[in-house]
Amino acid sequence: MTLDDLLAAGAPPICAILRGLKPVEALDMSAALIEAGIRILEIPFNSPEPLKSIAAMQAEFGDRALIGGGTVLSVEAVQNLHDAGGRIMVTPNTDPQVIARGAHLGLELLPGFMTPSEAFAAIKAGARRIKLFPAASLGPAYVKAVKDVLPKHVGVWAVGGTGADTIGEWLAAGCEGIGVGGALYRPGDSVAAVRERAVELVAAWRRTL
Repeated sequence: MTLDDLLAAGAPPICAILRGLKPVEALDMSAALIEAGIRILEIPFNSPEPLKSIAAMQAEFGDRALIGGGTVLSVEAVQNLHDAGGRIMVTPNTDPQVIARGAHLGLELLPGFMTPSEAFAAIKAGARRIKLFPAASLGPAYVKAVKDVLPKHVGVWAVGGTGADTIGEWLAAGCEGIGVGGALYRPGDSVAAVRERAVELVAAWRRTL
């Protein structure tokens, strides 16, 4: 399953960033998010035992969701992500070696950028989608300006300070999608609370259609 496949099938262009998720809660939390309609799930590598969560989630939900790792900072981490069955690799920065390794392994890539120079470095290394981070610090107008110079086939995602209240602004500015962390999940949140936020987030996206 690819990100192109998911989006073409009508899945919301929303990546759930589950920073701090523990393996013991990974399956229940994933089930709630998928039930709410969110089909892209990211476990940042600075979470407890992220590879254990990713492997379990992939085994259980890999046919219904695109599951992978975030805050991937080294070539070794890329390999570990691939070996655990992860399908999407998200980074907060632009590291051409990390991006190229992910491309070589056939992972879906969503590397972080802030400047046009970083955006073009990521594209040159093999990325077809890039993640503006931290997005809220720069704003939707920044996306519009950067997209004027990017290749038309490159999708921009906004991450950092995004949520149900701003998804419309980001999509209107030209973003393909958004990643949502703290506005959706924080360590210690109940499954019910996260499910409710996910439903609200998907509903906010549907209002943009």
